[in-house]
Amino acid sequence: MSKQFDVVVIGGGPGGYIAAIRAAQLGFNVACVDEWKNEKGGPAPGGTCTNVGCIPSKALLQSSEHFEHAMHHFADHGISTGEVKMDVAKMLARKDTVVKQNNDGILYLFKKNKVTFFHGRGSFVAAKDGVYELKAGDETVQTKHVIVATGSNARALPGAPFDEELILSNDGALRVGAVPKKLGVIGSGVIGLEMGSVWRRLGAEVTVLEALPAFLAAVDESVAKEAAKLFKKQGLKIELGVKISEVKPGKGGVSVAYTDAKGAEQKLDVDKLIVSIGRVPNTIGLNVEAVGLQLDERGAIVVDADCKTNLPNVWAVGDVVRGPMLAHKAEEEGVAVAERIAGQHGHVNFNTIPWVIYTSPEIAWVGRTEQQLKADGVAYKAGQFPFLANGRARALGDTQGFVKFLADAKTDEILGVHIIGPFASELISEAVVAMEFKASAEDIARICHAHPSLSEATKEAALAIDKRTLNF
Repeated sequence: MSKQFDVVVIGGGPGGYIAAIRAAQLGFNVACVDEWKNEKGGPAPGGTCTNVGCIPSKALLQSSEHFEHAMHHFADHGISTGEVKMDVAKMLARKDTVVKQNNDGILYLFKKNKVTFFHGRGSFVAAKDGVYELKAGDETVQTKHVIVATGSNARALPGAPFDEELILSNDGALRVGAVPKKLGVIGSGVIGLEMGSVWRRLGAEVTVLEALPAFLAAVDESVAKEAAKLFKKQGLKIELGVKISEVKPGKGGVSVAYTDAKGAEQKLDVDKLIVSIGRVPNTIGLNVEAVGLQLDERGAIVVDADCKTNLPNVWAVGDVVRGPMLAHKAEEEGVAVAERIAGQHGHVNFNTIPWVIYTSPEIAWVGRTEQQLKADGVAYKAGQFPFLANGRARALGDTQGFVKFLADAKTDEILGVHIIGPFASELISEAVVAMEFKASAEDIARICHAHPSLSEATKEAALAIDKRTLNF
């Protein structure tokens, strides 16, 4: 006899495991099905984020940043180290340990919240009389509510499939066993820039090829311009407006033929090639045909504003639906759906979802960019403050970048905040909170910020809206 549940979540990534825990907190009998495996074949919940995305990439970024500081900045602090070496195998082992800690943490949370976990693929079998029959690994289960949180997969270049040895997705990019002499990156998005930064710091000659004519087109123009300048100074070579003609793996390397922005034919020979040109929704093996679950032309599950699909009591969240492919967006949707199933009013505000690129300097933003406000015909005021004039940044030895505020010209409501600089990923939270509460720039300008702290740059940027900065 099939096991009965109130809610079954397919996928144990950020959207899925959080949805399962919240549903269990609300009193439902919940199961979560996830097929990620560790090297020993055991369960590894956490999805792309934990296994081959957010978590391991930050581990490598941290290790490579320590190496760069030891190589180039320790001397400024009076620290002598002698010859500095990088043990790549040990760095990767540490990364794997961090991943496993997160995997085990999720399994602990399932146990703590009495969520039944099935290790294996989840898929639809049939629907009858308001009950869904699902495959959960080797078992069959029945449930009234289904939450699909199956995430996304890396998009491959046509004619150049990932082999994870020479042509790498985010997965292979995290498992490079030695520092390549020459590394190519196709796509200057978050993954491309972060992974390019890791291997550049460790000694690789990195070339980034981007099809768009503008660098970081989704980012505020002034931030993107500053980032391009700083990345170039670091030694990251970025070519814009390129058109890839052919990617040809060979013996021990990859040859990339492309046309540059001026129309000239070019060739790039590299030891490894990271392809980061976006991600596609993952519905492979879900067996949507068995129940008639609707997909759009991209293969994403069609949902409404509340994450409801075309089927009663079937919901979908995260990368497998519309909206930004961000782990924290998936988490918020997972919580909201669990609460909606319980008859509550789950809340997700797409206008205040923060974005972060964990390069050095970090880039973070929330709300609209200056170019978006201009395009929308919104009258606004801008205020900016450089970390160069911030005491804590000077003490850190990291004064690159700035904080930028955009506020409504009439009401002073904060419309967007854009940061490039040290710990931007942490600083952006104040802006998110402020925008959720419809704060004005004046509100932030009037709040006492600790001294010395990087957050003072946020206050000063808010003061700059009315041209009354105190330290610049």
